[in-house]
Amino acid sequence: MAGKIVGAGLKPAPTVDYKDEIRVSIKIKGIVQGVGFRPFVYNLAHKYDLVGWVCNSSAGVEIEVEGNAHSLKGFVNEITANPPVLARIENIEIKDNLTLQGEIRFEIRKSIREEGQFVPVSPDISICEDCLKELFDPADRRYLYPFINCTNCGPRFAIIKDVPYDRDKTTMSEFTMCLPCKTEYEDPLNRRFHAQPNACPECGPEISLLDCNGKRVYCQDIVNEAAHLILQGLIVAIKGIGGYHLACDATNREAVTRLRGRKYREDKPFALMVEGIEEIKAFCHLEKEEESLLLDPKRPIVLLKKRGDSDLISEEAAPGNRYLGVMLPYSPLHYLILKEVKRPLVMTSGNISDEPIAYRDSEAILRLGRIADYFLLHNREIYQRTDDTVARIFDGAPMMIRRSRGYVPLSITLPLSGGEVLACGGQLKNTFCLTRGNHAFLSHHIGDLDNLETLRSFEEGIEDFKRLFHLRPKVTCYDLHPDYLSTRYALAQEGEKVGVQHHHAHLASCLGENGVTDRVIGVIFDGSGYGEDGRIWGGEFLVGDFGSFERMAHLEYVPMAGGEKAIKEPYRMAFAYLLESFGNDAFGVIHSLNLRWDIERLHIFKQIIEKGINSPLTSSMGRLFDAVSAILGIKERINYEGQAAVELEMAASHGEKGEYPVGVQNFEPCPSLPLTIRVQGVIRGIIDDLIAGTEKGIISARFHNTISTIIIEVCRWIREKTALNTVALSGGVFQNVRLLNSSVDRLKKNGFLVLTHHDVPPNDGGISLGQALVALKKLMAS
Repeated sequence: MAGKIVGAGLKPAPTVDYKDEIRVSIKIKGIVQGVGFRPFVYNLAHKYDLVGWVCNSSAGVEIEVEGNAHSLKGFVNEITANPPVLARIENIEIKDNLTLQGEIRFEIRKSIREEGQFVPVSPDISICEDCLKELFDPADRRYLYPFINCTNCGPRFAIIKDVPYDRDKTTMSEFTMCLPCKTEYEDPLNRRFHAQPNACPECGPEISLLDCNGKRVYCQDIVNEAAHLILQGLIVAIKGIGGYHLACDATNREAVTRLRGRKYREDKPFALMVEGIEEIKAFCHLEKEEESLLLDPKRPIVLLKKRGDSDLISEEAAPGNRYLGVMLPYSPLHYLILKEVKRPLVMTSGNISDEPIAYRDSEAILRLGRIADYFLLHNREIYQRTDDTVARIFDGAPMMIRRSRGYVPLSITLPLSGGEVLACGGQLKNTFCLTRGNHAFLSHHIGDLDNLETLRSFEEGIEDFKRLFHLRPKVTCYDLHPDYLSTRYALAQEGEKVGVQHHHAHLASCLGENGVTDRVIGVIFDGSGYGEDGRIWGGEFLVGDFGSFERMAHLEYVPMAGGEKAIKEPYRMAFAYLLESFGNDAFGVIHSLNLRWDIERLHIFKQIIEKGINSPLTSSMGRLFDAVSAILGIKERINYEGQAAVELEMAASHGEKGEYPVGVQNFEPCPSLPLTIRVQGVIRGIIDDLIAGTEKGIISARFHNTISTIIIEVCRWIREKTALNTVALSGGVFQNVRLLNSSVDRLKKNGFLVLTHHDVPPNDGGISLGQALVALKKLMAS
């Protein structure tokens, strides 16, 4: 008998030659703890009239079972074919011919801890339908209880301190179960059997309401009072599963504007939380794949297109954007609040911009006290802070923008296997990654490593993952940029160090999640990455695999007047491109377009560019998008990363087919000189259109079409040189769905096989995975 294996890339279970009576041991690895696996096995053993035992171990779940051979065959088949909904079986090992023990029953035994072993940890899961029904059932003893959960739902990763996943190793250890809860917990036939967060109003966590100074507010109905405060236009900080949210009425312009001011978040879109699918349809278009993603137990924020005929949501929620980030409630407390307010809420991360989400009560009151008017919190400790996941649908499947709650710490199966590696990621949208065998544990979203608090979160997260997965990495890999805090951390670690070029890591990340090990063409477009020549790359055409890469082509280098200032003030990049395209006539062009740029400052920029003072050269596609946005007068200064490019995409007209001319130098480059893509013709074409009075939406569309054409033509040229026919698209620019859709469609029409991101973000949130794969390949070659 060969058991059916659930999971990717797994070897089938060994064939077992069954006799009349037999005893076998079964070891199962994967997401098998905290998901109801033991009671599932227990009930299955009773169904097939088998005896023996099951327990959790540091490696997964272990079973010894004996009985009739035919019954055992059905038992094993059903485990693999119909495991619990939240389980993910990755490997099953079966050994037969064990000595019969002659037990009289099947039992669930205490967990076994094994040194050096690890078990994947389940992510936090939205409240299930059964618990939701009980939550609003007046006859149920957990009626309106904000912490209702069972084996099939509730917090996991956010509360776990160590493995195996038992109550005494979670933040629920301080809550002693009452007799009814303990009875449920110990009953294998109950769906709360060994549900570690199991509790009720008699014995479990409680909510409380505080004012902005941390003083308790006494009231008869805390949830009702919090909802009333929100409806009054006030801001309430709500403690969730993995941290605090800042909540306000999304239909109240004054409330949303006030939240923006207090949070120092001028334009970046806020996430919304809405009670149900029908409510979302009132203000967003909704495709069936988007609806499925919203309803997924992982409950990500999903980017949805706004309805043009609805003004329900304040424009201040997502200014200058055609999309809204929307999620459904995932904790019982969320459902209780939304039931009371009966309208969409802004539910944005509980932090001041650029800081990590607050998750400890004392720090939340300290850090958020000037933002929130009130705090709705509880006394169940959050051990692992986790932001909400952000995703969108691309090509009929989810595409991660930010991979965090609900998905972390699920492992990613790698196309190669090796030792234990720590990859430290980049500076922006940081994640780290740890590997073991063919598993990669990509961390939750850490954020931008621009302050001490975020760096501390990064360092603590690494230590937590090492402990949870029993890892002692001997190799640490890092980005080549010498000033990244993640790089400095990596270089301070013991053991071997592996530096990985930023865009090579992007390419490797895309290859890794697609299970590809061959050399491919990589189109890597982003804002910045430290190049091997010491310049800032970002508009790159590579050929490579995990082991190495070759730079085949790139955008022309242009200077960034003032260095990083040019990122926050895109008009500086616009001026640099105008200088490249028009020389000294750039000033006349600026005057003719009536661009309100400070001419005196522009003369200073020209001087520092000419003298090479604080004007690093960049080939970044992200900076080109910024420049065009500024030239069109869409965004000359930004308030969040990528804003100029995002608003340029939002401005683009649909249906426009025109494009601008592109010049390419060195179509026959020598091995040391990649192809250079010049865009002066693009800039001149845009200026001609502006002078002719062409609508900005049409110009934006033509620019997008031009970039798509560049991708096609350069990939065709590389194919002629290398005979490679697979293209991987990665980098933050490919969050632009207009460009992504157009490029993928046209590449396929030109006969290319196209690899894109889905499980891992295309932005810098995915490069730690790529770094790890490059390091693993190097270890295999050494």
